[in-house]
This record gives sequence, C-alpha cells and structure tokens, in this order.
Amino acid sequence: MPFRFVHTADLHLDSPLRSLALRDPDLAELVAGASRHALRATIDLCLSEQVDALLIAGDLYDGSQTSLKTLRFLVAELGRLDQAGIRTFIIRGNHDAASQITRELTLPPNAHLFGTRADVVQLDAGALRVAVHGLSFRDPKAPDSLLPQYQRPRADCVNIGLMHTSLNGAAGHDPYAPCALADLQGSGFTYWALGHIHKRAVYDGACTVVMPGIPQGRDIGEAGAGSVTLCTIGDDGRVHLQEHIVALASFARVAVDIDGLTDWADLRGAVHMALAAQPRATPHLIARLTLRGATPLAARLLRDRDLALAEAQEIARALGPVWVEKLELDQSARPPVAGALAELAALIDSDIRHSPALAAELATLRQQLDAALPPELRDHIGQVDLDGGLAQVLAQLGAQD
Repeated sequence: MPFRFVHTADLHLDSPLRSLALRDPDLAELVAGASRHALRATIDLCLSEQVDALLIAGDLYDGSQTSLKTLRFLVAELGRLDQAGIRTFIIRGNHDAASQITRELTLPPNAHLFGTRADVVQLDAGALRVAVHGLSFRDPKAPDSLLPQYQRPRADCVNIGLMHTSLNGAAGHDPYAPCALADLQGSGFTYWALGHIHKRAVYDGACTVVMPGIPQGRDIGEAGAGSVTLCTIGDDGRVHLQEHIVALASFARVAVDIDGLTDWADLRGAVHMALAAQPRATPHLIARLTLRGATPLAARLLRDRDLALAEAQEIARALGPVWVEKLELDQSARPPVAGALAELAALIDSDIRHSPALAAELATLRQQLDAALPPELRDHIGQVDLDGGLAQVLAQLGAQD
C-alpha cells in the first residue's frame, strides 16, 4: 500500500496586499481572501484523494500580522482533515517564528507541529513504515544550515524531511537556513519537503527534493498559477509527483504589440487580442499590461495613460474574470536614426538625458507652465507625474525623433 501525501508551504494566510497598484476595491478584496481559498482547496484535495497526510513546510502566516481570526480559520480547516483521519505535519518558517500568538495555536489531535529541536514521528502505511522528520525555526533569522540538526534516517523506513530553507539562494529571497542540494540528496532520505522559495522546483536524484512554491501569489512578482504537490511513494520506494493548482487567481505579465498602430480603436483591438490569448489556469487572471512598440499614438498614450488603463480594464471585464491592475509603456523599439541625427541622439542619451542639469531645467519649465495656466487647467496638469519617470520618457522620445 503506497504512502500518499500533499506537500505545500508559504501560504501566508491573510497577509496584507503588497501591490500598491491594486486600487480596485473588488480586486483588492479578491486577492485579500485568495490565500484562504488556496488552503481550503488544498484541504479539499487531501479529502478527495484520501491521502495519508498533509505536509506544510513553514510560513503558514505572516508573523505579528496574524490575527486570532486567521488561527481560528486554520484550525477549522485542519479539523476537517482530523475528522477524516488524515495526519497533518507542520514546521514553522521565518514568518511563523515571528508570530506573537503562535503559542495560542491549539491544533486538532491528528496534527503535529514540530518544535525547535529536530524530531521524528513514525507511522505505518500498510506495509510501509514512514518516518517524518521536522524542525521549526526558533528565530526569524537562520543564517546557518539546519541539516546537521536533523536526526539520521530511520532504518527500514521511508524517511521524509520537512525543512524551511533558501537552498543555495534565490533571487528575491534572503538566505534562510541555506543548504546545498547535494547534501539533501545525499542524506539518505526518500523525500525532502521544502518551503520558503515561492517558485515551484523539483529536483530528482537519489532523493526527491521539492519546493512546492507559493500556492497563491500576492502580486505580479509571484506570477503563475499557485499549486501544491501530491506525492505517492510506492511500496518499492519510487516517488510519483502530481502538481495540483489551488490558486483562486494568477498574476501574469502580458505584452501587447502596438508597433505601427495609428488608430485608438486598433489599440483596443490589440489589448483585447492579447488578453483573450492568455491561458486561464485559475478562476481569475490579474494582468499587468505592457504596451510595446513604436507608434504615432505614443504622445497620446503618455498623456492619457489613465484613460488607456480604464479602457483596458473595461475590455478585461468583458472577457470574464480578468483584471488589469496596471498598464506600462515600453516604446523603446522605435525606428533607428542614422547619420548626424543618430550621433546627436546618442549624445543626448549618454550625456544629457540623465543629467541633474536636465532634471533641474525640466522642473523649472514645469513651474513656469503651472504659473501660466488657469487654475482649472493647473490642477489637471499637476496630476501628470513628471517626477515619476514621464519626463525621462519624453526626453528619450524627443531624442529618437
């Protein structure tokens, strides 16, 4: 009889929104509740697959930001597994370790939270004997590898380890309990259930090492459809993995080719085509659009970016549960300039465009423009974000023209 379990990590239950671009209250509400949906979907998967256990490799929630409501929701969901006779094994990561109310967490009887000293729980799954190893973070920081603290693999057992680690490091993640992949694969364990890095990764070898990724992304930096891993370990010790999407919403960067477009209606059509072509792996899609290419509409887009965003959001709503959270402009792919004009453009780009003197001159021109305008127009122009990069874009376009 095989041993089957679901492996997840980094749910960050009820963590606050990290994207300031989520200004739509309906979208903000959707993302705020999405982490709960991911946990509920994970529990549903465990029940429908009738697994033996759920493994949670740290960062269930976000430290001191956790409320008692979050813990009550967590305990209620784990209680569903307890009623079905499914075990739960949990370790704390760097965010869990920072929680001030972790001690108030009373888990259901079938759930086990590993402490800050390495421990092993042994159980039987038919003919298989399984040893689940775990170790929780004591403090929010863990600069050294935790692997030496784990107990040695139990003889005649399928050994599964839970660890919260950055492995050898990853972009966007601080080094927490760094550990070499080769050391994990040479540890004598059958499976290492990792957490901390928010992008899914599977490493095959003498030992299967899995980083399941965040089950529900929170902003555009955590793009893709969040998932959990269903693992089956057969009587022969072979490991079989299945990825199951549990996210309510996925973030995606969507490029829109507007090169050569001359009509605003054509621009709308390009946006519609790009959004309609996006795969829908989750019930909701949250897109960040990048309009890319050389077009006579450049000046209008720079002036009316807010209107372009509003129209893109209208197009998205017509396509179903699709949201546009931000619109970016990339108009660097403009026709090359040759001869003396090319030399002048290169000089402007290298020596002038980023100079403090140009910035000061633009600021002076802005003040003069404000003073010359009627008050009603002055208020409107004052909303244009010259200091946020628009001035640099205008200078670049001017050099290219």
